[in-house]
Amino acid sequence: MVSTTQVVPKKSGITVIKSENGDEIQTRLTTSWRVCIDYRKLNSVTRKDHFLLPFTNQVLEKLARKNFFCFLDGYFGYNQIYINPLDQEKTTFSCPFDTFAFKCMPFGLCNAPATFQRCMLSIFYDMIGKCMEIFMDDFLFLVNR
Repeated sequence: MVSTTQVVPKKSGITVIKSENGDEIQTRLTTSWRVCIDYRKLNSVTRKDHFLLPFTNQVLEKLARKNFFCFLDGYFGYNQIYINPLDQEKTTFSCPFDTFAFKCMPFGLCNAPATFQRCMLSIFYDMIGKCMEIFMDDFLFLVNR
């Protein structure tokens, strides 16, 4: 199974434009482009990992009781988790030049968030709930003083 790629606008920043009748409308600017891989076919035949992710409101409640916190984004964390060599062919995608497959977990796979959350919890198990919370690829360090 080979997945296709698609180029989509990457939006960032907000500007205000005037409509035909003079109203001001906030609009997101397209500042660059992002290549996305359409893994819908692969995700539809993938056995789902129902690992429970934390609820946003629970993480926010833990933040509310702390005096200080630090937020880190583990954006490239997904790309640190290797895919079994026997499964790498499942991530094959095509572009006008050739076909490629990932050796590390890409975004867009239905089980990627659960896999990453499970890995982070196993690595930082002794810190979770004491001074650290993990929500998907975001790390929150909490301090009471």
